[in-house]
Amino acid sequence: MLFSEIGLGPEVLRAVEDAGYSQPTPIQEKAIPWVLQGRDVLGCAQTGTGKTASFTLPMIDILASGRARARMPRSLILEPTRELAAQVAENFEVYGKYNKLNMALLIGGESFGDQIKKLERGVDVLIATPGRMMDLFDRGNILLSDIKILVIDEADRMLDMGFIPDIERIVGLLPKIRQTLFFSATMPPEIRRLADAFLMNPREITVAPPASPAATVTQAVTMVRNEDKREALRHLLRTEEVKNAFIFCNRKRDVAVLHQSLTKHGFNAGALHGDLAQSKRTETLEQFRQGEISLLCCSDVAARGIDIAGVSHVFNFDVPHHADDYVHRIGRTGRAGKTGRAFMLATPDDSRTLGAIEKLIGREIPRIMIDGLEAPDMSEGEGDGGRRRRGARGGSPRGDAPKSPSRRRGGASAEAPRDVPVAPEKAPEVQEVVEARRPERQERPERAERPERAPRDRGGRNERGRDSTRTEAPREARPPRQEERNDRNDRSEPRRRWREEDDGPSVVGFGDDVPAFMLRVARPVAAARAPGAFDGTDTPEA
Repeated sequence: MLFSEIGLGPEVLRAVEDAGYSQPTPIQEKAIPWVLQGRDVLGCAQTGTGKTASFTLPMIDILASGRARARMPRSLILEPTRELAAQVAENFEVYGKYNKLNMALLIGGESFGDQIKKLERGVDVLIATPGRMMDLFDRGNILLSDIKILVIDEADRMLDMGFIPDIERIVGLLPKIRQTLFFSATMPPEIRRLADAFLMNPREITVAPPASPAATVTQAVTMVRNEDKREALRHLLRTEEVKNAFIFCNRKRDVAVLHQSLTKHGFNAGALHGDLAQSKRTETLEQFRQGEISLLCCSDVAARGIDIAGVSHVFNFDVPHHADDYVHRIGRTGRAGKTGRAFMLATPDDSRTLGAIEKLIGREIPRIMIDGLEAPDMSEGEGDGGRRRRGARGGSPRGDAPKSPSRRRGGASAEAPRDVPVAPEKAPEVQEVVEARRPERQERPERAERPERAPRDRGGRNERGRDSTRTEAPREARPPRQEERNDRNDRSEPRRRWREEDDGPSVVGFGDDVPAFMLRVARPVAAARAPGAFDGTDTPEA
């Protein structure tokens, strides 16, 4: 079947012909007609089969008629990584060059001002990562009430990166009547549940078994010790006819260390991971695409959707923790029907993870040996599941290593037993020895009483400087402050007390020394009044 037989418009067919394509891939052949009919599509195909074009081509044809309004995009494409979003934007520029469609790319690491200006002019196609998308929405720069088409690409990667809560929130903000396209290379149960929640009567399209590598990729695994991995990688790079290659590591810091090691040994290598600035990531990926860099040390940020033609090799310096990631990594080679080679370096700690990968792909990966390197005993790492636990010393799992005496509470030594029975009473002879050794208590000498000082004549003042001529009122004449305080704090009585004295109502304050401006006249105590009398509180009768 040809592209002209699928139902695409003349402008799109002309752009596809200019790109050098004439026949669609299986996923494109089956998905494009259903997308053009407005149906929801659930597409699952192995990586490198052209899933991106299966939704970009019909979207351009559908959006060709109509006009976008300011801050109200007509379609939304969500991607897990910045590199994949930028690649989809490039595809729209290639296939939509004969259609007058406005496009905006919203990814992190770029200027907010430039992205907001594009949104204010109105965009037909909005390509974004979930994080930057929600940032601009919370700022009020995007309105999602006019979305007609929603595309969730690489949904399984969205799940791995923790974007599912953001995806659920975004979908909740979209109109209920829309067309949703859901594409993924693997279909775990979690993704299946999300698809059932987001899609309405979808057309499910599966052109290859889920999580299956391309048949054009030759796979092999090399069993080495952990300290020999770099030497084994350099041997493979020198013996294989490597045109360009991806070298995947599990951790970002390992990417930087491996890049430095390869550069030191004379290899033309670059580094790509999530901690780099977006400008540096874009520059490095473009250098690799143009051939200025032949080896790209990267993390899983480059494992999904990166389409670079002619990649000859993929090296897994670390065995991926998740078996699905292995399929995506080696999918960077052998694309569009071309051949490729994929090698993986495994240590005894990776035995269980390697077994999970082989179970997923349904076959055993061939083992190869490297001359000059001793083959390790693979039975050494079968117990720890392929991952060395953090905090373990000497290869022992966490908790097996004895704690130092300084870490124990109370400074007890590690050799001392924890549960020591203590006798309730000591033997009589032991008690006698203890009493004999105990030093006798000595009575503290009593303090000698200080002699009274004779009063000094200070001109009417005593020794403390007070006026001795001033007479003080006897205690009985003082106001009962303590009784008043107790009476005031009594919770069983009202807080405020109203007192009636001979000269009229008293004032209420916070004490005897309260300033006059804080005092106010209290309400008089309610008194009995004659029926029908007016006291100023009720409305008088007419």
